Amino acid sequence: MKHRNERGAAAVEFAILLPVLMLILFGTIEFGLIMYFREVITNASREGARSGIVQNTVKPTAGEIQTVVTNFLTGTGLDPNAVTINIAGAGLTAPNTLTVTVTYPYNFFVPGILGLGNTLALTGQTVMRHE
Repeated sequence: MKHRNERGAAAVEFAILLPVLMLILFGTIEFGLIMYFREVITNASREGARSGIVQNTVKPTAGEIQTVVTNFLTGTGLDPNAVTINIAGAGLTAPNTLTVTVTYPYNFFVPGILGLGNTLALTGQTVMRHE
């Protein structure tokens, strides 16, 4: 019986599995980033809605609410210029509601490399009743 020379077999197996392991690793990181950005834009919409419904003699305008959302996004490191902010019901009184919707186009890293879709619209929406 001849002994086969198996030198380098582990290196070949590693070279075959490395792309799969890297996709799993970067896919996990990408998923975490998506969840983080989704939470950030949801909190930004919540902050904007909360600032717009508080009971004051003069209700905040849509521009003032948008400034609150933009300031929140700037504080988290997210580019406010890439975000779309829609505000409905600003300046109304009870029992009407204020709706703040924040949309962020997330650009994928891993699927973009593979030639798959490269953007996902993440949306956070908050609806609150005027006080």
